[in-house]
Amino acid sequence: MAQVLEFKLPDLGEGLTEAEIVRWLVAVGDVVAVDQPVVEVETAKAMVEVPCPYGGVVTARYGEEGTELPVGAPLITVAVGSQEPVGPAGDSDQAARTDRTDHTEGSGNVLVGYGTQAPARRRRRVRAQITVANGAAPAAPAPAPAPEAPVPQGPVPVISPLVRKLARDNGVDLHALRGSGPDGLILRADVEAALRVEVPATAEALTPAAPPQGTRIPLKGVRGAVAEKLSRSRREIPDATCWVDADATELLRARTAMNATGAPKISLVALLARICAAALARFPELNSYVDTEAREIVRLPGVHLGFAAQTERGLVVPVVRDAHTRDAESLTAEFARLTEAARAGRLTPGELTGGTFTLNNYGVFGVDGSTPIINHPEAAMLGVGRIVPKPWVYEGELAVRQVVQLSLTFDHRVCDGGTAGGFLRYVADCVEQPAVLLRTV
Repeated sequence: MAQVLEFKLPDLGEGLTEAEIVRWLVAVGDVVAVDQPVVEVETAKAMVEVPCPYGGVVTARYGEEGTELPVGAPLITVAVGSQEPVGPAGDSDQAARTDRTDHTEGSGNVLVGYGTQAPARRRRRVRAQITVANGAAPAAPAPAPAPEAPVPQGPVPVISPLVRKLARDNGVDLHALRGSGPDGLILRADVEAALRVEVPATAEALTPAAPPQGTRIPLKGVRGAVAEKLSRSRREIPDATCWVDADATELLRARTAMNATGAPKISLVALLARICAAALARFPELNSYVDTEAREIVRLPGVHLGFAAQTERGLVVPVVRDAHTRDAESLTAEFARLTEAARAGRLTPGELTGGTFTLNNYGVFGVDGSTPIINHPEAAMLGVGRIVPKPWVYEGELAVRQVVQLSLTFDHRVCDGGTAGGFLRYVADCVEQPAVLLRTV
């Protein structure tokens, strides 16, 4: 009697939970062999051919091309163990089918490599074919061959068909590997490590090198928190950076004029903050964050502007609440208050959290440009370099102007380059012509 086994869409690894059927490689009624690709699917990361762990006749397919299936959903059913008539080729084809059936039945709904003894049987058949191809048996009896090392029995803990294919293409015996994943799961890194080990090593290479000596500084406190946050940003956020040079001469003149009235002095960072708030009103995509669990972009109604402050205890990012509602004088006062609190170590947790966008004025360190790391979970950061005199074409003639480089690092999930470029260009226009701000006030 034929046994109908169901093959489900396997876990394709790396956290992927669904895949789209691109192309069926078999039809109902086709005979498939163990390890034969039956469908081509597209995940969020790659196109993958999925092999079937059963050999037999395809009795059903689930899902049309273009359909998206979750991991664990049925893909096909295969009838194994059916008694088919033997053709003119003799009993060899039937024996091969029977052998394949014997070792797939009872394996359950698993990926290739979870069979019991099929790999060992196939290797013995290949050796027998090579003996016949090389000619007649030797005249004298050959010495008895040394007994083969026993082939490990039981399932091979491989989930990803990509890992299985990598091992198969490079001749790596998965039975011989010890997986580093949960419950001994064999990962791609394990197969790649096995490929590296196969290269002969010299005695010098096998001798462990002495660890380098030096001063060890624990990653704890503020430095540890900064390290963790920056590492998380690099791990989770697909960031990109664009930059532009801008003529800041008119912005500096405007600040000088504002400070000549006898009113409280206005800081340059406060003017840049005003520009950022106006730019975010035009490009709200950058005032947001990504909710990875809900797979949603969350746009925020207000601008809570963080700014990088260097202190003796390390880098901190105080947050100016409701920066979009403040004028230049109020922003100047709040920047001064938070900077003083940061240097004195008096910032509260509420003053260090909840930012929606960060302004980083690294020009105070005497550098022109940088590629800022986004302050997770925000979506963007504007970096401002030092303002220095440089040759510049102004009104059709070469002149010496005060030039600054502006850098925008943004989360590519929340917007494309057109939005990021539009935001940065608007900021640069406001720096070059502060009167542009009057249209948004």
